[in-house]
Amino acid sequence: MRSVRALAAAALLLLPAYHVASAAEPKQGGILKFYHRDSPGSASIHEGATYSINIPFMPVYNNLVIYNQHVAQNSIESIVPELAESWAWSSDNKTLTFKLRQGVKWHDGKPFTSADVKCTFDMLMGKSPQKFRQNPRKSWYDQVDDVVTNGDFEASFKLKRPQPALLALLASGYTPVYPCHVSPGDMRTHPIGTGPFKFVEFKANESIKLTKNPDYFKKGLPYLDGIEFTIIPNRSTAILGFISGRFDITLPTEVTIPMIKDVKSQAPKAVCVVEPNNVSTNIIVNSSSPPFDNLDIRRALALSLDRKAFISIMFEGQGDIGGTMEPAPAGLWAMPKEMLESIPGYGPDINANREEARKLMQKAGYGPDKHLAVKVSTRNIPVYRDPAVILIDQIKSIYIDAELDVVDTAQWFPKIARKDYSLGLNLTGNAVDDPDQSFYENYSCGSERNYTNYCNKEIEKLFDQQSEETDVAKRKKLVWEIDKKLQEDVARPIIFHARTGTCWQPYVKNITIMSNSSYNGYRYEDVWLDK
Repeated sequence: MRSVRALAAAALLLLPAYHVASAAEPKQGGILKFYHRDSPGSASIHEGATYSINIPFMPVYNNLVIYNQHVAQNSIESIVPELAESWAWSSDNKTLTFKLRQGVKWHDGKPFTSADVKCTFDMLMGKSPQKFRQNPRKSWYDQVDDVVTNGDFEASFKLKRPQPALLALLASGYTPVYPCHVSPGDMRTHPIGTGPFKFVEFKANESIKLTKNPDYFKKGLPYLDGIEFTIIPNRSTAILGFISGRFDITLPTEVTIPMIKDVKSQAPKAVCVVEPNNVSTNIIVNSSSPPFDNLDIRRALALSLDRKAFISIMFEGQGDIGGTMEPAPAGLWAMPKEMLESIPGYGPDINANREEARKLMQKAGYGPDKHLAVKVSTRNIPVYRDPAVILIDQIKSIYIDAELDVVDTAQWFPKIARKDYSLGLNLTGNAVDDPDQSFYENYSCGSERNYTNYCNKEIEKLFDQQSEETDVAKRKKLVWEIDKKLQEDVARPIIFHARTGTCWQPYVKNITIMSNSSYNGYRYEDVWLDK
């Protein structure tokens, strides 16, 4: 076995507690108060597909490994141990072995062991008697043949073939370890973790409350006594609550550019940042049923888009145009600009694109005297509804008359997973800035999160080819080729990648907003209040 930065990573684990202390002595105590945009469907991160779950419940859990919570750009280099003390790859890159931390307790007092690791990933792979109700990230582990244990404190992932990205997937906020002795059903309503905070209560559409874990294995942490989330779907009301001092921090990445101006004018001492977040706003089309089983109609949709108009209207120009992978410089795998602009619909001449789109619609039997009537389904929160309204306006130019169909959060992901829609406006967050997560999860045949039923076996071969490639430069060229093909196939037309804001009161210390994932930065174990 050859070690992978195990000693350096173990040293990094100690940095949050000591590094902060060297800048300013952290204070113990206090409740960190957030507002939350909506009521998550459950408390089970493994069964969710929205950061509405990650933000309130990531503090309850731990991973084997995690992205350093104070490095904004996630990468392999920023991964540190958590429930694992160290890790090592075998010489053939087909076995990843973790030495586990001893003395860790679940919140109910039972000991954490390697059996919990195996149980968690057996459920994720669909190999255990107990099943998740939804399993949106099952495709992440398609190359894992088995998870085997060696005593109570060693677990190994046996791969069918090399997959260098596995460690990155394991570091995501979407990859906590669950306790073997708690059922998936109980984890939805009363989650048990090993994390810095313990679950207290979840009142749907009202609040979520967590309290300090006094037995947390990182001595001296957490600093906070607890975290509370008040669910306020109306964004203007929520922001007013922050300005008035009712809340210490906004829901991360949920503050629009105009609202940041309001905050700074009324609460000038507030700290506000605007960052990319690796979330694309995109069109989903049910390509398995009429009318969007017709490639000409799907291509017409893609050609109709004025991407800059979306960004101008919604973000005052602060957004990025790209493909599946997050645009540079925040994204590590972005297509070069000239390659992106060679894709139909990405060129600057919107009028010419729409003229071509109208010809495709006429070829499909539609025109000035026969419009296509559809519903645009979307989730009933502003970041979904607002671009859906713009989309409806833009596709009028190509003979499509659309009606808005809004769906509550708890029903949105189940609805589109079962393909109970025709045309939709969706936000797709890449939980990890790595092609394996994006390609397999969203575009592989049969994946639960392949909402459009897109299936191209030839491109799937390229998925595997890039996944095995250990040379980063070679892998990038393969990734660009795949991303270009996905856009040309209208697999899931990407409209834009947003930049969004987060604000917190000046006394909130040690917050880091990540720039290439909105899912991985919410452990909050070393956040403290200077008041």
